[in-house]
Amino acid sequence: MALASQGGGRFPPAKACGFASRPTYLGSSSMSQPRRTAPTAPASDHDHGRCVDDALARAEAICAGRGARLTELRRRVLQLVWRSHEPVGAYDVLEALGGDGRRAAPPTVYRALEFLIEQGLIHRIESRNAFIGCAIPDAPHSGQFLLCAECGSATELTDSGIEKAVAATATREGFRIRRVTLEVEGLCPRCQAGGRKAVQTH
Repeated sequence: MALASQGGGRFPPAKACGFASRPTYLGSSSMSQPRRTAPTAPASDHDHGRCVDDALARAEAICAGRGARLTELRRRVLQLVWRSHEPVGAYDVLEALGGDGRRAAPPTVYRALEFLIEQGLIHRIESRNAFIGCAIPDAPHSGQFLLCAECGSATELTDSGIEKAVAATATREGFRIRRVTLEVEGLCPRCQAGGRKAVQTH
């Protein structure tokens, strides 16, 4: 389990992933109820084009309300991060921009990504140096993710219990929090099921 702050640096391509999210149960008695999850992969009948359009429309409304400039480049970078429900690396974004005929230097792409993070429109997966669109950008929350070590999938949680526990511990230690990213590594339900099937066939 990793607890890290956002930061800069070089970003290699992210590993492909994807599975449908479901309510998640945490082990402690104070957090044993189902918590909200923001799915990172669509259902079989998912209209991804509409999903991307909705994400862009929300981004435009949020930035307009804050007086933040969602430039053409920033909008395109957001669209590329949302091109699937999988984490994407900065160099994947840079390569895609090159395919568009745009000459964007790496620092320009990094600044666009940092802007999107600051506005809460995307999250950075610290342990993978990759980015994923936020499904609830208009709701204040910290980044909480379940990361599958087998297929690379990332499921976002919005668990207020976790946020309160971290805040309470920080207060007790006299620590001032700037930003929180919680990443928990394990195996997703699909990979667990696949592993059981593989054992049964041998």
